[in-house]
Amino acid sequence: MTAASGMRLGAVVLTMGNRPDELRALLHSVARQDGGPIEVVVVGNGAPLPELVVPGLVVRTVELPENVGIPAGRNVGIEAFRTESPEGPDSAAGSDGYRVDALLFLDDDGLLAGTDTAELCREAFTADPELGIISFRIADPDTGLTQRRHVPRLRASDPMRSSRVTTFLGGANAVRTAVFAQVGGLPDEFFYAHEETDLAWRALDAGWLVDYRADMVLHHPTTAPARHAVYHRMVARNRVWLARRNLPAPLVPVYLGVWFLLTLARRPSLPGLRAWLGGFKEGWATACGPRRPMKWATVWRLSRLGRPPII
Repeated sequence: MTAASGMRLGAVVLTMGNRPDELRALLHSVARQDGGPIEVVVVGNGAPLPELVVPGLVVRTVELPENVGIPAGRNVGIEAFRTESPEGPDSAAGSDGYRVDALLFLDDDGLLAGTDTAELCREAFTADPELGIISFRIADPDTGLTQRRHVPRLRASDPMRSSRVTTFLGGANAVRTAVFAQVGGLPDEFFYAHEETDLAWRALDAGWLVDYRADMVLHHPTTAPARHAVYHRMVARNRVWLARRNLPAPLVPVYLGVWFLLTLARRPSLPGLRAWLGGFKEGWATACGPRRPMKWATVWRLSRLGRPPII
């Protein structure tokens, strides 16, 4: 057995319960992965779950009484891997308190395109002990195209190029559980938007690396982020919270000033702009959780990776 084949993987799937057919298809794509078995925790975010029986796959379910948001919902899934496994004492927790070594996070309407994604994750994490997070490439199942916003770097014109990055895609990634043990989970307060960057910045500040891998593909229909009614408000509010929580004090007004000007330059609709300005104001006026400003060495590291934390 190779070191990579011995790496234990789990998966967290968050769902609102409104895509049962797509959810089952996703689970079957997880069951088809090469290598060892993957235990899956499906979290019903304020919604009941259908029966989820997939041959060859251990599926555990958690039903939350209300929608707690994306980061808090995924945190419930993460914490489920701290508890005793249904497989018994042979699946005991490791040294970091989790009984798996890494977790896949997959959108409920996505589909793992290949059968080798799990093995590629195992190999990548095993080959590089400093690698903490892997961001998959999201591609439309019909066209094969990847939207620019799904390439987590400024130079996004070539989605087929893998690289080191400073953030990742929330519904198509893998995270080493040691990262959660060291820096904590996703920020519950955010509810929706920018929670991945918050975790990535904390991980990078702790010395971990983040990779974008074009060869690890999640099929997902092309969508527009503004389809969510709360999009403009939460994007603005959480951008302020992200800066207040993580940046050295001198960079907070610079970062937010740049994003303010970029937003105006993109000429959003009048209702969208009003919602964005309301969220920007809310971000300053409300509690954002604990403040842990990153080291200046991390600022330099982010800059060398092509994404200085002023944009």
